[in-house]
Amino acid sequence: MNKIDSKLGRAALFSFLKEKSPLGPLKILANHIGYFFQIPMPMFKPYVVFGAQANKKVLVTERDKVLWRNTDPVTDLLGQGVLIVDGDEHDHYRKLMEPSLHASRLPEYTASMISQTDRVSSQWRDGEIVDMLVESRKIALLIIMDTLFSKDVWDDLDKIWKPVLKSIQYISPGAWILWRKIPRFGFRKPLKELDDYLFGIIEERRKKKDWKVESGKSDLLQHLIDAGLSDKVIRDQMLTMLIAGHDTSTALLAWTFALLGQHPEIHQQVVNEIDKTNDLERVPLLDNVIKESLRLYPPIHIGNRRIAQEMDFDGNKIPKDERLFYSIYLTHRDENVWENAQSFCPERFSSGKKPAGLSYVPFGGGPRVCIGATFGQVEARVVLSYLLKKFMFEFTNHKIHPHMGATLEPRPGVMMKVKRRKLSVNSNQYKEIK
Repeated sequence: MNKIDSKLGRAALFSFLKEKSPLGPLKILANHIGYFFQIPMPMFKPYVVFGAQANKKVLVTERDKVLWRNTDPVTDLLGQGVLIVDGDEHDHYRKLMEPSLHASRLPEYTASMISQTDRVSSQWRDGEIVDMLVESRKIALLIIMDTLFSKDVWDDLDKIWKPVLKSIQYISPGAWILWRKIPRFGFRKPLKELDDYLFGIIEERRKKKDWKVESGKSDLLQHLIDAGLSDKVIRDQMLTMLIAGHDTSTALLAWTFALLGQHPEIHQQVVNEIDKTNDLERVPLLDNVIKESLRLYPPIHIGNRRIAQEMDFDGNKIPKDERLFYSIYLTHRDENVWENAQSFCPERFSSGKKPAGLSYVPFGGGPRVCIGATFGQVEARVVLSYLLKKFMFEFTNHKIHPHMGATLEPRPGVMMKVKRRKLSVNSNQYKEIK
């Protein structure tokens, strides 16, 4: 493994100051060293790998050598959430949760996706400048709570907004990386408020013994209750889906609006395509735009693992108990795989050919591929097509940089001027997703 000399270190620091993000230094180190390097920070020296071969090793062929569970704040927050447990425990929770997120359930979720999108967008005034990062979060929160937990949180948005944002901030990179026990003020109250809110939903549902019969349906919350899980474990799965599910969708929607705003010709082509169809199955350019957005700005931009057994990456050893990052962001911008890797080119996906190997992993890969991958992609298609058909969006041309939080999101936001179009749009215009 090539070492990082002082010149390269200065270049990485300059990149950090310029881009206001650790992504800059990661790109510098990757370009000069390659697919394997170690970050040389005091008390924080994780190994970083990227590329299809490394992804295959971490996610598929040697996945038993890495552990998802770490000692980070995400473990403190999510407890026994399906995202951060290993082995049989993970498999058990995933098996319980998969039916509610299966592709066969998506048609019945479409109406909710459209309804909640309309609910938020109906608040916009003609000619108003709105932040599509904030608006996307509102939409994603309403959708995840309604579809998976049958909970309408419209009247509770003000109540849960800060607790949700604080929970995201709690697990985002910060000084705790260098000192795990650093005091973290301002979190206890909002995190407890969010806990109380979720436990309240569980308690309310448990009291409704005949809920399935009366509602004529079953949701994720009911599956977890019927499985005999404790309130604490159910809370862990709910919070995992709430945070991971809505925050990734927020980032995807916001980045897609940012990219369309920065590329008005493609934006107009997408609008033209959507105007010609009411069939959500036939929006190929929009689908390619979503895929390209996921390539350039994958919401989960990096995977965090702990080495359970020594691993070898082309002669580079990572000892047991060390921290490993596999960078989805770097993989998706690998110049050896992607032509014009730094450019927004939706047409690269138009051939229908899948990228080779695991060179495209916006939802991870292998047996633990994101449980909500299909849900998230359908949600993005429904929300975007509905809003683009109903509104004109004019980007304000402000500077945006990627912020490494719990997800990769556009900061300081995506400011767009919205104007209602004359087309009449309602959920009945859309055919069901098969």
